[in-house]
Amino acid sequence: MTTSQNLMCDLETGVCGVAGDEEMEMIDFNQPKKTIDLYYVTDPICSHCWALEPTFRRFKEQYGHYFNFHTVLGGLLEKWNGGPVDPANGIHGPADVAGHWREVGEYSRMPIDGTLMIDNPVQSSFPPSRVYKVIQKNHGDEKANEYLRYAREELFAFNQNIAEKSVMIENVNTIGLNGEEIVSEAESEIGQQLLNEDFALAAKLGARGFPTIIMVNEENKGVKIVGSRSLDYYVSGLSKMMDEKEPQAKQQPALSTLLEKDTLFAKEIEVMYDLEPSELQSFVEKQLKPENYEEKEVLGEKYFVKK
Repeated sequence: MTTSQNLMCDLETGVCGVAGDEEMEMIDFNQPKKTIDLYYVTDPICSHCWALEPTFRRFKEQYGHYFNFHTVLGGLLEKWNGGPVDPANGIHGPADVAGHWREVGEYSRMPIDGTLMIDNPVQSSFPPSRVYKVIQKNHGDEKANEYLRYAREELFAFNQNIAEKSVMIENVNTIGLNGEEIVSEAESEIGQQLLNEDFALAAKLGARGFPTIIMVNEENKGVKIVGSRSLDYYVSGLSKMMDEKEPQAKQQPALSTLLEKDTLFAKEIEVMYDLEPSELQSFVEKQLKPENYEEKEVLGEKYFVKK
C-alpha cells in the first residue's frame, strides 16, 4: 500500500501535507485593478456578433476581471433606401440578408432562421438600439446587455421582428421591466440623443464594421480587433495591453450559473467547456439536474433553458 505525500505530517515543520519553501510568505487575494477599457462596438441585428457570442462570452467570463466592459451601438441599418446597402457583399435589399444570415448561422452553429427578412423584414436597427440605451440609462449596463442578448435570440433563432413596437415592449417585459414605459421613452427625442452619443464614440474609436473590439490601457494605447475571432486572438490582444504580463484565466463558471442568466445554445456550451459536439449531452446530464432544465431544438441545434 502506497501512502500519499499529502497525508504525511512533518514533526519539524508542523505541516501535514507539502510545506512551502518559505515559513512565511505574502499572498495577495485582491482582484487586479481594472486598468483596461474594452469597447464592444456592435448592433442588435449584426449576425456576426451573434456568431461571436460563444467565444466572447467565454472571454468575458474568464478574463473580464482585467477590463471594464463597455457596449457601444454603432447603427448598422438606419433604413432601407431602395438602393444597395452593402453591394460588396451582395446586399441590395432585405431579402438578400436572409441568405447571408443563414450562411452565418450554419457556419457558426449559432442558429439563424433568416426568413423574417423576406416575410417581415427589420426596417431599421435604430429602434431596438434606442431601447437598449434607455434601459442602460435607467437600469444600468447589466440590464441593458440582458435585453440585447434576449433581442438577438428572438431575432436570429426565433424569427421575431425586434424593431416592431409590440415585440420591443414584450422583450422588455420579459426581462422584468416596464416595456410600455421604456419603449415610449426610447421613441422620444431622448432615445435618439442617447444613441447619437454611441455613434460619436464609435466614430472616435475608429470602428467601421461589426463586431469591433477595442482595448485601451492607461497609457491610452490600444488594439482593435475587427470581426469574429478565436478566443486566443482576444487573449493575445489583452496581453498586449498588460505590459508583457500574461493574463490568467479564471475557472469557467458552472453550467447551472450560466443557465440562470440566459438560454444556452449547444455551441455556447461546447466553446465554454472545450467540448466536442459528441460530448455535449453527457456533460449537460452530469452538470444539471433533470428537473432544473429543458432541452429543445431549433434549426437542427440543441438549446437549453431553465425550468
